[in-house]
Amino acid sequence: MVGTAYGSAGTAFEVAVRAEASLGEGPTWDPATNRLLWIDILNSRVHTYDPATGRRTVRRTDQHVGAVKPRAGGGLVLNLRDGIGLLDPDDTFRWLHREAVPGRRANDAAVAPDGSLWAGTMRYDEAPGGGTLSRVGGDGTVTPVLDDVSVSNGTGWSPDGRLMYYVDTPTRRVDVFDVCGTGPADGRITGRRPLATVEDGAGFPDGLCVDAEGCVWVALWDGGAVRRYTPSGALDRVIPLPVPRVTACAFGGPGLTDLYITTARVGLTDPHPLAGSVLVVPDAGRGVAQPAFAG
Repeated sequence: MVGTAYGSAGTAFEVAVRAEASLGEGPTWDPATNRLLWIDILNSRVHTYDPATGRRTVRRTDQHVGAVKPRAGGGLVLNLRDGIGLLDPDDTFRWLHREAVPGRRANDAAVAPDGSLWAGTMRYDEAPGGGTLSRVGGDGTVTPVLDDVSVSNGTGWSPDGRLMYYVDTPTRRVDVFDVCGTGPADGRITGRRPLATVEDGAGFPDGLCVDAEGCVWVALWDGGAVRRYTPSGALDRVIPLPVPRVTACAFGGPGLTDLYITTARVGLTDPHPLAGSVLVVPDAGRGVAQPAFAG
């Protein structure tokens, strides 16, 4: 990994990918290829980045893409405007589930411990209650989980799989649920309660990831930072960044110790030169290996 270091000791970050993504999002480490996956939602692009060689690839999708994740058998699963699509290892595209809703698009998604995809949506106008969160099984079966969401965003699970963390951005909260039954395969969560609330003036919670200690790292849209909350909800670390629109974060690299952070420049009249780039904080902590989608 090569880059220029910025920031103070203990919070220094580097530029992993210098880019001008309109809405960079969804960093995901793919252990099968040892590369980072990330997207530019509004420019309909899926990016890959190999930190060992610096090699990058870009693939354009036919519509806005909210998330990309690796598949267990190779290839990728895409959370697209009109549903869930699959890219096979030979780059062939096919729909797994298609459900076009006028005025609505895909947003963040995460793969649960059982290999299902928990896919979020939102309306383009961000109308309250216009979004959803659904569980998508490997066979394409879709189970609604939440149907009164405004901007469905970060989703993740505790290391033991017993808790699920979730962000509906306008609420300013990071919520936590108990996972019921035999786990995410049931699509059942209960006991929704706030883990943490982002105070006025500090931005809005966006994407998140969970580390090996069970702490939740949250990107702050219009907050210029990533925060780490303990399992009890205490704020114990803040990584300040020079770009205001910080969108998501994920651990990757050897040992899953590097925190990759996506950013956006959409809506900024005088964007910072790094807005839209992918940043990385080396040795930020220790992540948890994420499962691949079972489909």
